[in-house]
Amino acid sequence: MFKNVMVYRLQSPWTTSQADLEDALQAGRFAECGASQEKSVGWVEPRGHAHGPLVEVVGGQWILKLQIEVKSVPSSVVKRKVQDEVDRIEAQTGRKPGKKERRDLTDDARNALLPMAFSKIGTTMVWISPQDNLLVLDCGSTARADEVMTALIKAVGGLSVALINTQTSPAAAMAHWLREREAPQGFSVDRECELKAADESKSVVRYTRHALDTDEVVQHVEQGKLPTRLALTWNERVSFVLTESLQLKKLAILDVVLEENSGAAGDGRDDSFDADIAIATGELSPLLDDLLEALGGEVPLGQTAGAAA
Repeated sequence: MFKNVMVYRLQSPWTTSQADLEDALQAGRFAECGASQEKSVGWVEPRGHAHGPLVEVVGGQWILKLQIEVKSVPSSVVKRKVQDEVDRIEAQTGRKPGKKERRDLTDDARNALLPMAFSKIGTTMVWISPQDNLLVLDCGSTARADEVMTALIKAVGGLSVALINTQTSPAAAMAHWLREREAPQGFSVDRECELKAADESKSVVRYTRHALDTDEVVQHVEQGKLPTRLALTWNERVSFVLTESLQLKKLAILDVVLEENSGAAGDGRDDSFDADIAIATGELSPLLDDLLEALGGEVPLGQTAGAAA
């Protein structure tokens, strides 16, 4: 259900009703790009039923889904079409188009080609946990997260959120775990890591499918290279890659969890949606609690975190 996780803290208790949020999202329901439209952003049904509700609440957890469609024309094609038009103008008039005219020609070429462009569609799951004052996005990039947050804030007037900040930075904590060859309680270090030098060299060392409890890794850390990514497993139930910006990537719920819930685990049908949500949020909620504790706890808004582990 979630492949990547970016975590925000709600700055005030969640008071919006399900009905009010449904009405707000309906005003921003997704519509496909028009013939000359490059991008469309809107809310779609989390359960996947056409014309269904845009807000699903499962066990107190609120689930939304934003869809983004982008139509793009290769720049090389636009450039070639513009050049053809420039050549035609020169041949007919004997003059070369100026900068402004070239910009207009570029816009005209792109608009003419857009109806023939292929669309790329992506969706992002949004999970709101009112009891924990958390908002979680299934995003792999800050650019996509910004788009989702812009749409959500537009729908929910007065919504205020902030990325979670911890007493110990993830980079410093990961360096400590590697240096001491010991993960925090409840976690184990897996076989993937990226280390980056903090000096001008910006040199990078990457390990994939490689043991990390070695003298070589410790030496890199002691020489000042900080981890930017580290693969971890939580309680042998969920594996993920922690980043220096407190993102969780490559998230995977492990077989032991699926076996425990074999009677309810989802297979993609509608009747499994609730079970999938319950399993995902039921595992991620305590994982996030333990991870924040391993990073020294959360920094209250307005305070500055320490860097050392």
